[in-house]
Amino acid sequence: MADYEKELSTGVPVMEKESLSPERRGSLPAHVAKHSRDADEAMKAFAGHEGEILELDEATNKRLLRRIDLRLMPLLCVVYGLNYLDKTTLSYASIMGIKKDIGLKGDDYQWLSSMFYFATGYLAWEYPTNRLLQRLPLAKYSSFCIIMWGLVLCCMAATKSFSGAVAVRFFLGVFEAAVTPGFALFTSQWYTKKEQGTRIGIWFSFNGWGQIFGGLVAYGIAEGSRLHGSAIAPWKIIFLVTGLLTTAIGVLFIIFIPDNQLNARWLSPFDRRLAVERVRVNQQGIGNKHFKMYQLKEALLDPLTWAFAFYALAADIPNGGISNFFSQLIVSFGYTPEQSLLYGTPGGAVEVVTLVLCGYLGDHYSNRLLISSTGLVTAIIGMVLIVALPLSNAKGRLAGYYLTQASPTVFVALLSLIATNVAGYTKKTTVAAIFLIAYCVGNIIGPQTFRPKDAPRYVPAEITIICCWCACLCDVLFIYLYCKHQNSKKAAFRSQPEYTKLENQEWLDLTDRENPEFVYSL
Repeated sequence: MADYEKELSTGVPVMEKESLSPERRGSLPAHVAKHSRDADEAMKAFAGHEGEILELDEATNKRLLRRIDLRLMPLLCVVYGLNYLDKTTLSYASIMGIKKDIGLKGDDYQWLSSMFYFATGYLAWEYPTNRLLQRLPLAKYSSFCIIMWGLVLCCMAATKSFSGAVAVRFFLGVFEAAVTPGFALFTSQWYTKKEQGTRIGIWFSFNGWGQIFGGLVAYGIAEGSRLHGSAIAPWKIIFLVTGLLTTAIGVLFIIFIPDNQLNARWLSPFDRRLAVERVRVNQQGIGNKHFKMYQLKEALLDPLTWAFAFYALAADIPNGGISNFFSQLIVSFGYTPEQSLLYGTPGGAVEVVTLVLCGYLGDHYSNRLLISSTGLVTAIIGMVLIVALPLSNAKGRLAGYYLTQASPTVFVALLSLIATNVAGYTKKTTVAAIFLIAYCVGNIIGPQTFRPKDAPRYVPAEITIICCWCACLCDVLFIYLYCKHQNSKKAAFRSQPEYTKLENQEWLDLTDRENPEFVYSL
């Protein structure tokens, strides 16, 4: 264990400094032996079946994959679409009368947008909720958070002041904080490395479907209220509709989604073991409920952790601005508030297509980082069009806005790489928390770049967005080169004659750095 602690202090893995001696072949290093007594949940699937060889042929693997997809993906997709829709209802409400009705003045709206991510909302609750995702049954805790965020969102319709709206947005952040890291854990738990990029791309793309659905619903409510009147303000209706829908889906989630393969009622006992066996290739198991301090330290000292965090910060300054101001941005192009609700929906379609396409191609060609970067380059071109074109060219600037909606491709690729490239359950939840804390900080800063005095063009905010996205491209290049370098080091270590792979090494809850068999995906 002393060697391993030295590794953490120097940043150089033990496996790179010394090879296993012939006398240690087949024996467990001290820190690995300790982990073997606190192994992954996957070991339970094979208890009582020692010595039995499970053969997973291609036909069986495809059958299991289809079944898993049909049972998990629909609800993951719908919930994630609602996750985005619920966060952006404030943008729709901003042009449906909420500012006047609750007395927003000056930069109150900017702070109300940021409050979702502030304090003990999304920001400070991100690490505790990741620990709870590790410690508690994954599906049950996720379901609780979904139901509660739906109920809290309904409360937004009852707010009558800025302070009341701040309180609601605050608690909305608390409960939505579990969604993205929880869904990344579901994906790493059920799918192989080659399958994860596509699946995360698909459920994350429902941000786009949420934007399409939300825009159409908000437009219908706004037009219906204008033509026929309504008993309550239109912006209150949009909060009630999305909140109640989210609560109902949360109830379905707790009924149909299992915590892991071992309690999946829709799999036979034998298929449950096969479902665990098929993810052995990931070298990271399906979950471990115990906190491990050394994994926390490793996460904090790993350069990849901070490269992921930098990207989340830099990329979500633009996201925080655009997601809360896109309706007002489209109005600034010369369209009416009602038209802005309708014309924002094609942006969602762009996001869906680019995320699904980049996710599929990234897995197919085993290169998520470089392929996903094409979406970010497309978004930069779109923002340059918005800045460069005159106000009179409304259609050209609107087309530029649509191109900016390709920007999430790299963020999603990195989210999938946290699921794929970070092993050790304490380390994984820690890295995910840091990534999403940086995401929160970016989203807090983002709305503040759209200052009222800069309307209608918001040029300083738009230039800030371009600079942030260019910095993100540099960060992606660093992550790509660093992972390739680490893979070369691990390959050299495994090639040593005295190296011996341990039995069930995949289920010992080893981190990606301490497991010589772990290969980083690109």
